[in-house]
Amino acid sequence: MNEMAYLVNDIIRHFDIEFETSPYGNGHINDTYITGCKPRYILQRINSNVFKNPPAVMENIAKVCDFLREKIKAEGGDPDRETLTLMRTVEGKDYHKENEQDYFRVYKFIEDSISLDTPENTDQFYNAALAFGKFQRLLSDFPASELHETIKDFHHTPKRFEALEAAIEADVCGRRASVEKEIEFARAHKDMCSLIINGIEDGSIPLRVTHNDTKLNNVMLDAETGKGLCVIDLDTVMPGSLLYDFGDAIRAGANTAAEDEKDLDLVGLNVDMFEAFARGFCEELGESFTEREIELLATSAIILTFECGIRFLTDYLSGDTYFKIHRPEHNLDRARDQFKLVYDMEQKLDEMNAIVRKVLGR
Repeated sequence: MNEMAYLVNDIIRHFDIEFETSPYGNGHINDTYITGCKPRYILQRINSNVFKNPPAVMENIAKVCDFLREKIKAEGGDPDRETLTLMRTVEGKDYHKENEQDYFRVYKFIEDSISLDTPENTDQFYNAALAFGKFQRLLSDFPASELHETIKDFHHTPKRFEALEAAIEADVCGRRASVEKEIEFARAHKDMCSLIINGIEDGSIPLRVTHNDTKLNNVMLDAETGKGLCVIDLDTVMPGSLLYDFGDAIRAGANTAAEDEKDLDLVGLNVDMFEAFARGFCEELGESFTEREIELLATSAIILTFECGIRFLTDYLSGDTYFKIHRPEHNLDRARDQFKLVYDMEQKLDEMNAIVRKVLGR
């Protein structure tokens, strides 16, 4: 991306925007820039190594945003603040293709809003849960079959486990000997991988339009009220299970430590955060849950945390080709953190299930 950096101010002019840009945010996947003058805009270079078909990604985003705008207007909301607004190029397209691998898009920046990597209090996490729940509720009658699968088998946990086993066998970087403890932990948890997939296949877990990457920083919060405004980062919106969205949100937001914390004694589940998110999510979606979804709601946090852990471990064994890293063992630190969180959640699962029943009035 170094040789691309000097081009971004020329790229944004394809969207009839003349403002200078500077790097923005700390996302793992795409390269993001913001313009310096109001009205501000977000320019992103789509990572085509991760998203193999950027036009399909953009088709999904355009369809979902257009659908959400109409739903939000029908409910008396403000679509300019409550969903993403794509800017078209001077040719009227949703993205600009610079060459065979560099695709760019521009959104209006949502002013007077904030984004947080981790919740500072339970109210913030509750408001994020309301936003994610509302996102799914508004899309409940969107025809999921119209959406592309932007990353094949993204939350197919059994296939993620197969990828781990392949990376262990290949050991392309000679790192296997140093992670035998982590490999043993992963293999001991193999049986949980199929719980959600089996439910989708037998129909007890309905296929829905889901976000699939529900980190707290993918919700913009109103800077004054703290209320959830807009769900962002829609690259992975595709058919899935609401358990993916719930579980991944808990994984990312209810950890007592950072995702890459080296001191594992600091890592665990914040039960108060879990309850806050469960309360907000269920307030928006409680009536639509199936019995099997209710049974697995708390467990989904363990499954999605485990899945993320084996993805980090796979990437470490494979030479750190997927996630951006900032130190040599960054992905290994992330994997260990996730596995410690899995362990702590397992100790608290009965309490988590009791909370789910309480917020659903069961």
